[in-house]
Amino acid sequence: MKQRCLWASDDPLYISYHDQEWGVPLHDDRKLFEMLILEGAQAGLSWITILKKRDNYRKAFDNFDATKIVRYRTKKIKQLLSNNGIVRNRMKIEAAIRNAEAFLSIQKEFGSFDTYIWQFVGGRQKVNRWRSLQEIPPKTSESDAMSKDLKRRGFKFAGSTICYAFMQATGMVNDHVQGCFRYSVRRR
Repeated sequence: MKQRCLWASDDPLYISYHDQEWGVPLHDDRKLFEMLILEGAQAGLSWITILKKRDNYRKAFDNFDATKIVRYRTKKIKQLLSNNGIVRNRMKIEAAIRNAEAFLSIQKEFGSFDTYIWQFVGGRQKVNRWRSLQEIPPKTSESDAMSKDLKRRGFKFAGSTICYAFMQATGMVNDHVQGCFRYSVRRR
């Protein structure tokens, strides 16, 4: 039987996410944007809630195509607010639109969002050596710097804790505990 990080629990969706996605370095701009929006949507909620709604989010938000999201206006916002397949929070929906604008601006400035976002860990996955979940911090100096810069660029729902969860999810950091079978699986 595989030993996993305890947060993966026994939920098949959580186990699949833990085993196949969480902590795997991600370099695709659209997927990075998706994770940033979903981490923001999670604020105040559990990640499993967002994970269960992820397919609905992809449909509702045009597969996280930032060039489409920046054109969302009142009619689309009303549609999203009535969509029970996503978190119907006006501030989070409007933040996704604002974040799409800032995301596109970063792509233009840096050539890709990937180039920009990975600079906060020096372009390589940071591997931590936690023995238990209790050791894992909710934020770090890197997530503080990321949050500060994202906010300066106009991002919303980009606090340091959200940024650290994003860094964990996208493999910028490997926060699998040492006893987890995924701990030693490293990718660039």
